[in-house]
Amino acid sequence: MDAQSSLRLVEAESKLERPLVQVGFMRRFDPEYAQMKQMLDAGDLGRTLLVHNVHRNKVVPDSFRSEMIVRDSLVHEVDVCRWLFGQEITEITVLAPTPTGAAAEGVLDPQLALFRMAGGGMCTTELFVNCQVGYEVRCEAVAERGNVTVGLGQSVFVRRDNHYGGEISDDFRSRFGRAYDLEVQQWVDACLHGEVVGPTSWDGYAASAVCEAGMASLVTGGPVAVDLADRASVLAGAAR
Repeated sequence: MDAQSSLRLVEAESKLERPLVQVGFMRRFDPEYAQMKQMLDAGDLGRTLLVHNVHRNKVVPDSFRSEMIVRDSLVHEVDVCRWLFGQEITEITVLAPTPTGAAAEGVLDPQLALFRMAGGGMCTTELFVNCQVGYEVRCEAVAERGNVTVGLGQSVFVRRDNHYGGEISDDFRSRFGRAYDLEVQQWVDACLHGEVVGPTSWDGYAASAVCEAGMASLVTGGPVAVDLADRASVLAGAAR
């Protein structure tokens, strides 16, 4: 749950004969996200410049505090942006407007996170865990010659109480059930061959480091640099 212990896991795993850890960031296995990644990597749209995310829950318990919105919700967008850009996040800023009246006392909800990527790109994420509408996860990647959006479902303009003409689920399993199935099956298939697919222990460490900086930014309201270890040095040092 923190960068220091996550880094120790990376170092320990690197001493083994083969990797063992697959982190459960299942959006990489969602067919819509996977198609977005393929389109961006193909290069037809040019370089990816911006990524915009929306991450909303209908309601969470009062025990879900401000820092958990960063650590337990935003962490998924951290992995999505690192994955789509193929780069590390170097800086994070987390801001909070006037909180919704639906949030527990003292909880900063919604929040807005801004990432700066190593290659110069930027990402925004709206986090709203008591939105009163339903479970919504959307992502738009903006490239030089086009953009790709996932998670729309249907053309929607008005959203209220789980409805927009169709239905907005209040359960994340309805949105990502297929992704979970694909993730588990690919993990099983890879294990049979002594391999690991999907997010690695390093991806888990990097996400923890970004969220740790994000929780610090939530307190100060200013940008916080991500203190990430040098990957090559860490793995080389562990090998010795």
